[in-house]
Amino acid sequence: MRKIRNPWLHKEGYYCFGCCPTNPMGLHMDFYEDGDSVLCFWIPQEVYQGWVGVLHGGIISTLIDETAGWVVSRKLQAAGMTSRLSVAYHKALTSRETQITIRANIAEQRRNLATIHVTVENAHGEVCAEGDAVYFVLSQEKSAEMGFEKCEVEGDNLLPF
Repeated sequence: MRKIRNPWLHKEGYYCFGCCPTNPMGLHMDFYEDGDSVLCFWIPQEVYQGWVGVLHGGIISTLIDETAGWVVSRKLQAAGMTSRLSVAYHKALTSRETQITIRANIAEQRRNLATIHVTVENAHGEVCAEGDAVYFVLSQEKSAEMGFEKCEVEGDNLLPF
């Protein structure tokens, strides 16, 4: 497992709600590559709850969408935009979970559309939500215009904990 370097860190105006480490309201997500999958290990906070003690469904869908976007960046080496997102909620996630694992991989790719399948597991490894994100993958030229150069990983076997 290798930590994925954030390719946007030095881009002027970068303030992503999902992955920007300096956005005080953001989720501060970090990502790792494990074979064909991109993973995020995330610890929720009470401020992200919907009902008392329950993680808000919109936050869960954001976790899914953001992780899918990182699959596009790392696996396809391009920038992309969400075209469609479907989420199935199977079991409530508490806002007090010790860790949530988001796992994503490419399910299908046709021309410039990539379907990314994502699962969200609680601290016990139970799949509580899953989603499919269809991303419009930008060409290398358009990706470069957006400031995307490449998405690399750090060394080998870097565990997040």
